[in-house]
Amino acid sequence: MKAADWLDMTKADARRRGIEPVVSLLDGLAMSVQALRDAATRMDTEEAAAADAARAADAAGKARAADGADRVGGRHGDHAEHAPHTTHARHEGDTWHPDHVERPRLTNAPEPPPPHGSLADVSLRLARGELTSERLVEDCLQQIRDRQPVLNAFITITADQALAAARAADREMAGGRHRGALHGIPVSLKDLIDQAGLPTTAGSLVRKDHRASHDAPVTARLRSAGAVFVGKTNLHEFAFGTTSDDSGFGAAKHPVDPTRSPGGSSGGSAISVATGMALATVGTDTGGSIRIPSAACGIVGLKPQWGEIPADGVVPLSRQLDHVGPMARTVSDAWILYEVMVGAGAATGATLHPSAVAGLRVGVPRGYLFDRLDEEVEGLVLGAVERLASAGAQVVDVDIPHVTDTPHVYLPLVLADAAEYHARTLEVQPGDYTPNVRFRLEMGRYVMGEDYVRAERLRARLSREVDAALADIDVMVLPALSIPAPPIGAATAPVKGGTEPVRAAMLRCTQLFNLTGHPALSLPCGLTRTGLPAGLQLVGPRRGTQRLLQHALAVERVLAAS
Repeated sequence: MKAADWLDMTKADARRRGIEPVVSLLDGLAMSVQALRDAATRMDTEEAAAADAARAADAAGKARAADGADRVGGRHGDHAEHAPHTTHARHEGDTWHPDHVERPRLTNAPEPPPPHGSLADVSLRLARGELTSERLVEDCLQQIRDRQPVLNAFITITADQALAAARAADREMAGGRHRGALHGIPVSLKDLIDQAGLPTTAGSLVRKDHRASHDAPVTARLRSAGAVFVGKTNLHEFAFGTTSDDSGFGAAKHPVDPTRSPGGSSGGSAISVATGMALATVGTDTGGSIRIPSAACGIVGLKPQWGEIPADGVVPLSRQLDHVGPMARTVSDAWILYEVMVGAGAATGATLHPSAVAGLRVGVPRGYLFDRLDEEVEGLVLGAVERLASAGAQVVDVDIPHVTDTPHVYLPLVLADAAEYHARTLEVQPGDYTPNVRFRLEMGRYVMGEDYVRAERLRARLSREVDAALADIDVMVLPALSIPAPPIGAATAPVKGGTEPVRAAMLRCTQLFNLTGHPALSLPCGLTRTGLPAGLQLVGPRRGTQRLLQHALAVERVLAAS
């Protein structure tokens, strides 16, 4: 169906159904659909040309072989001169070789003392009896009492259960049983994740009567490791937004400036760590929802490789793009959570050792991922890259040829996946959704099957291109968030060259890696003049989340020292 015919049909249906606000949204979707179709057509043309070229080259090769055979026919016994073995010279300026780089490792050997207040330090003090879990939890609950009325970080606060669990942890440790680095540590959960006996609201009145009968696997793993849950955090409704403005329980607010968004969708989770309401938290990430609020609030957020941490017991947005991951104050803290969440059991005590920065191959994907940034954010990110180069990293440009296709590939996938999950409740409880989220979900019902398939094909190409960009480097570095935390309710944000819709600006640097599934992490790289954090995003190759954390630890130390 032609895009114009589709648009006329969908607008008429939206008007017939009395959802007039969707009509204006469909114009934007139509532009994206046309861009998607144009990209798919170009890909088909390029693939056909490549296939023709390959066939021509094969035919030419066969012809040359046949001609050569005719010329040497019958010359048995003549010994052809063997070509000498060729050693390929290294290109000028190419000074790196895998054998020349010190490879970081995980061991149980001691490392330098961790920063004061790290989870490793707190855990050691708990094990020695110098600190109690009950005191830690009381301190977090006091922060919640003091700051929750303004920041609205939590939907459910489990003070009594948390104190009971903390006292039980203290008794266990006093009796000589220490479960690992998370034993007795206060942790929050994004209210998208099941915790037995509590509501999982997903930030929506649609699920106001829901109560989880079992822990999600990630919750169970943390509980088994001794984590103490202090509450369920606020979020953008059903994780379908980047600001945490649209929640059935009110907007979450930035800890530095409550007139601004903390980012989303895991906004409450980021606030809880940034303010000491919890020492660590768990978020989810479908287009950037761990990395965006982590960057906005000045903490560390890890999106592991897709599928590493199970998403069972987590309310889905897009099952093929959803990731579950840790958010914490430092890279080492995120590692401690990741080790448990990925299924290693209680934290093993293995120390995360940083990569050697000297010789670290750092790739910078300039162009689309850098060309619509807030000017201060750009300066902070490029300044971080310069500091890495000064510390001995080898910084090179890398190319992702079709990266500009990213938003047009992402949109039909996430819209249709979300609309499928919400199909029934959109019929029976439409008024329980916040308007903005409801209308985006309604828009998703109009995505055509043929466009969904086109998006999947283009997604596969983007995955191959990111693989290729990472092939000769250790880590890719780019912004985690193209703008500082925007004012609550803002429609646009200033960037180089003009303005950008807030949602598009916040997703611009992150959503590609949900499409491709590569591990990615945000860590703080400085503050704007008004004190708002900026985040540096690191992306690693597949099966490389652990190595990415090692590189991130090295980067974190370089930035902290400069």
